[in-house]
Amino acid sequence: MKTKVLVSPSSFGQCGIEPYNLLKENCFEIVPNPFGRKLTENEVIDIAKDCTGIVAGVEPLTRKVMDSLPNLRCISRVGVGMDSVDLEYAKQKGITVVNTPDGPTRAVAEMTLAMTMSLLRKIPQAHANLKEKIWGKEIGNLLVGKKIGIIGLGRIGKMVAEIFRSLGNSVIGFDLLPDQKWAEQNNVILSDIDNLLKEADIITLHVPGNNDKTAVIGLLELEKCKDGAFLINISRGGVVDEEALYQALKSNKLKGAAVDVFTKEPYDGPLCELNNVILTPHLGSYASEGKLQMEIDAVNNLIQALRK
Repeated sequence: MKTKVLVSPSSFGQCGIEPYNLLKENCFEIVPNPFGRKLTENEVIDIAKDCTGIVAGVEPLTRKVMDSLPNLRCISRVGVGMDSVDLEYAKQKGITVVNTPDGPTRAVAEMTLAMTMSLLRKIPQAHANLKEKIWGKEIGNLLVGKKIGIIGLGRIGKMVAEIFRSLGNSVIGFDLLPDQKWAEQNNVILSDIDNLLKEADIITLHVPGNNDKTAVIGLLELEKCKDGAFLINISRGGVVDEEALYQALKSNKLKGAAVDVFTKEPYDGPLCELNNVILTPHLGSYASEGKLQMEIDAVNNLIQALRK
């Protein structure tokens, strides 16, 4: 009898058949996600009841789920974030949990640059005008001379810093465990978070968030930002307090913001009402080359874990 593996990400395999072929070549029986969306707890329990492994997206893999799947030995996450997995309980149950930390790095870093340029030059607003047959020329801003503040200097934050440094921008960064040697080599000024907020023209976040789920950037932090600054969040939903961000944008404390991740997804909240914010539906890693590599890496991680 073949070992069953749930493949839960709804878009799995869209960028190439290699991940599926790897599973088939290694004699796994693939249990697909039949709904084409994020699975609920009960759906995971029902669909994966006989599964030994899960190639996971962002569905809740909780204590309840793990207790209901007696054969489960490995959770292999397509992506980096592990917020949806009860890691401590998985450890207690002897379930191996792995992810693909390198896969989305380039895609998210390039998305950060794209969001920055779109904000500065008001590209989405100009596009929307012209689609409505309105010839309205938006006056934007140049990137040159802008100070970039990066909160979180892990793999993605470092690549973002290197991209902006290559374009001639000065970069200041904050990290709880800063890499001093890397910062010196790349001419990145390490700072505390308060000073970064006060100095940066463009603030971009690349952090996993606080353990207690409170916002890293809330009302107090936004009040410390330079008037007319831009803020970009392509990290995690909840890292920025969405209500506080709405108020900062509505009052023009911030000139603009770009948000790719939300506390509740799909998002349909008040930020949708504003014209000075760019909203995207969690696209950070959605570049075909990077997405395919993440899926291949996730499958290989699963195979390696189940062979032990």
